[in-house]
Amino acid sequence: MRRRMLFSTLVVAIIAVMLLGLPLGALTYQQVYNDNAEQLRREAELIVTEADSQLESDGTIDPAYFAATYPERYLEITPRNGETVQTGGWHYNPRAPEATTALSSETVSARGTRVIVWRGTERVRENIISAWVGIASLSLLAIGVAVGLAMLQARRLTLPLVDLAATAERLGSGVATPWGHRYGIPEADAVAEVLDRSAERIASLISTERHFATDASHQLRTPLTALTMRLEEIIAEADDPAVVREEGEAALAQTERLVQIVESLLGRARKTQNPEVRAVSIDEVIDQFVAEWRPVFTQAGRELRLAGMDGLTAMTVPTDLSQILATLVENAFKHGAGAVTVRRLESGQSVRIEVSDEGDGIPEELSPRIFEREVTGGNGTGLGLALARHIAEAEGARVEFVQARPTTFALFLPVGGGGLIRSTGPA
Repeated sequence: MRRRMLFSTLVVAIIAVMLLGLPLGALTYQQVYNDNAEQLRREAELIVTEADSQLESDGTIDPAYFAATYPERYLEITPRNGETVQTGGWHYNPRAPEATTALSSETVSARGTRVIVWRGTERVRENIISAWVGIASLSLLAIGVAVGLAMLQARRLTLPLVDLAATAERLGSGVATPWGHRYGIPEADAVAEVLDRSAERIASLISTERHFATDASHQLRTPLTALTMRLEEIIAEADDPAVVREEGEAALAQTERLVQIVESLLGRARKTQNPEVRAVSIDEVIDQFVAEWRPVFTQAGRELRLAGMDGLTAMTVPTDLSQILATLVENAFKHGAGAVTVRRLESGQSVRIEVSDEGDGIPEELSPRIFEREVTGGNGTGLGLALARHIAEAEGARVEFVQARPTTFALFLPVGGGGLIRSTGPA
């Protein structure tokens, strides 16, 4: 592209110089020729005046005077009724066959004296050639300036294109960081703006997919653990049909919960599904949740306690509520110690569900960042609390860290009033 721009600019500059230079050269030639002819005419008038003065005072023409005064001219002075006097410092015979081209001017005075003056054209040609050389120099300078400006303009136009191509290549290779370069060219800036917006969208999609993978692995881990324990119970109690049936039903319920969790995560990742918030009995969700988690605590020699008020109703999504509680309880199970207590309270216009343990608590330097992704005080993933808060905010609830020792997290849900609404929160 740069070569084509330089070539096209050079062609345009040459054409422009020719369109201006050739007429200017012709006009210069005509102007120099006319100036020299006018100068020769004025000399002829001066000579005829001097000749009349000599005729009036001496009655004759002094050839030596005119030869000395006009060394580069050839003169023919013809008085009225007199003979022609040939003089001047230039030896020239205008009537000779081999006579070269010369400028001439003729004039006649009031007394009838006729003067013809000739001069050579060498000086005229030199003046014309000098003028043409000047025009050619200026033309070459103009072409050089045009080529220089074309190179600067080509560089100014091609470098943004090269940079934009590199940006597009970065996007194609998966580097979705906005470049942020602007070039002062509206068209190139518009393309750069589109590429930056595309980079942001691609980065958002990549982040969403990455979060989905990590969130899915985190949220599915606990139900899979519970399902594994149920299957182990089935194997251990294979001789008792009643136990096998009970454990099989529990495993099936756990499998259905896994399906619901996967559908919920997929809906959030694709942003095609908003949670349907409705009035939910807190006791039903927590009783099912405790039944799933109590074997895990029993196997670890710890206790999962349920305390607080019964019969509470809140506006939530049962699956989301189970995921949030599972995250808070798992956090207390892994990073805390002793018994874990799930307490239900009603405070004003909200239902409060607290999860606390008997461990050493959370370090003070970690408390302000406890809900950030990949921030953990132990060997965890650092995803659970961030995901729990995200799910809660999606349905108009919130998760708060309310106490460091003993470690206590609280889930605040709107008090249930019946009906069904679709959340407008972030998905």
